[in-house]
This record gives sequence, C-alpha cells and structure tokens, in this order.
Amino acid sequence: MNLNEIRTQRKKWMSWKNIAPLREALDSLADGTWHVELGDIVKISGESEDEARIYEVAKMMMPWRKGPFEVCNTFIDTEWKSNIKYNLLRKHFNLKDKRVADIGCNNGYYLFRMQEDAPKSLVGFDPSALYKTQFDFINHFVKSDIVYELLGVEHLEFYEEKFDVIFCLGVLYHRSDPVAMLKSLFKGLENGGEVILDTFYIEGEGEMCLCPESSYSKIPNIYFVPMIGALKNWCNRAGFEGFEVLERSVTDANEQRKTSWIEGQSLEDFLDPNDSSKTVEGYPAPARVYVKLTKDKK
Repeated sequence: MNLNEIRTQRKKWMSWKNIAPLREALDSLADGTWHVELGDIVKISGESEDEARIYEVAKMMMPWRKGPFEVCNTFIDTEWKSNIKYNLLRKHFNLKDKRVADIGCNNGYYLFRMQEDAPKSLVGFDPSALYKTQFDFINHFVKSDIVYELLGVEHLEFYEEKFDVIFCLGVLYHRSDPVAMLKSLFKGLENGGEVILDTFYIEGEGEMCLCPESSYSKIPNIYFVPMIGALKNWCNRAGFEGFEVLERSVTDANEQRKTSWIEGQSLEDFLDPNDSSKTVEGYPAPARVYVKLTKDKK
C-alpha cells in the first residue's frame, strides 16, 4: 500500500467546498506568542487583537465533539467532556519517550494532553477533513510537533513506523469486522507494546454480543456491542497475548450533552425518555469498558 499516494489524494480534501472556507479562515488568523496550559481544559492565552475573529473562525468549524478548549476569550464547550475519559485512564499509562498513536483522534484533544508525558512522538490518525482542520486551528496556537495523518486504522500496519503505545478510543464498535480492526492494531504495534482500547459493552458472564437491528442509541454504524468475554476472544484471535480490564463506566449527561458548539442531538435524545437505563431502541444504555492489550516481546 502506497501511503504517500493516499496522502496526496487526501490532501485534496482540503479544497472541498465545505472545507475550503474553513482553511481560508484558518490562514487568516494572526500569528503570535501564546501560553498553553494542558489541563482538563486545553487553554491558550495571550494578547490578541483578533478575539472576535478567533471566535468567528472557531464557530465556523462546528460541530466540536471532543474537548474542551479555551482560546483566549473563546471557550469551546464541546459535546464531550473528554477530560473525564482522559483522567479515568491517566493512571494506567506512561508515555515518556514512547512512540504513541491515537487512532480516531478527532480534533486531537487527547494528543494535546499527552504532551505532558514527554513522549518520543505523537501521531494522530483520522480520515476527517473537518477534524484535521479543527486540529490545525488549535495547533495554530499550541505549535506542537504532533503529526496528524488523514489515514484510518486500515493503514496502520503499513505505516512507516511501529508504535509503543496505541490509543483506540470509541472506534471498535463502528467497524463491521472488529477482529480485522484489532489485527490492524496488533500489526501496527511494536513488540512489547500496548493498546489502550475502549468500546461499548453489555453486561453478562458469557461470550456473546448485541447486534443492533438498524441503530444503537440512534447511531446507525454500530455493528457489535460485546460482552467482555466476547471482546477478550476477539482480542485473542487478533493475536494479543495480554488482556486487562482497566475501568468501566456508564456515559451520563455530565460527560456527553448538547451545547451551543454542536449541531443536532446528543445523549439526552438517544436514551429512552422514561428509562435512562435504555436506549430509544430499547437496548441497554451505553456503557464502556476500557482494556489494555499487550503484544509480547519476541
């Protein structure tokens, strides 16, 4: 697979009629010296004569899913409080001097946070022209060395380097062949490396999974929601030797909700209005399991 050819083709996505105005607006922002704080809110501060323009450009790039961010006086109140997930996982990894990838990185919120750990390198994978543009907007101020690739998990095994740690958060349930995706993660991992994975799951002691008829929590591209036993079997079949459950959580309205920075619906619209333990389709409400997968040293 020729990744450079794919990169060249996907660079053209930036000229799409819905993306080109965003890129032009991004290019119009003034340069400057900024102070960056990498806490729960990724904060950028500094004197700017472009306050109104910063807000205008950020609003043009809606919807903002992952965050939050604060750029000067503009607070981007994203749909997800991604700091909740990051803080839940933070104690389970050490990225110092590691080559790190984030698969399905969205606008790069987790990657920006990961800079605190002083990794050797940070690479985000996400085939979305909008999310890449949001990343470039934030990175205009942060000025990080993070590499953002308009590539997907299917390109990982062909990438020019292997990774010591791969994050894959909230992607697996969007794939119609989860074992094939897990194999791609395995092939992109350095021997002795680890994957931090999260996915929807359903309670049960067996090895079965839910296969929604047409949608799950109003999301059409959810194919399988496994019991943890089934997830472990998938990971074993993909080649991983280690499987450790790190955390479990139930998504609530504090973590995911409608804000003025998104368009359309959010969690409150996806659950049964009379029973929040169920989705509107009648399935168990979204719950997540976080696992660490390891690849033995050879």
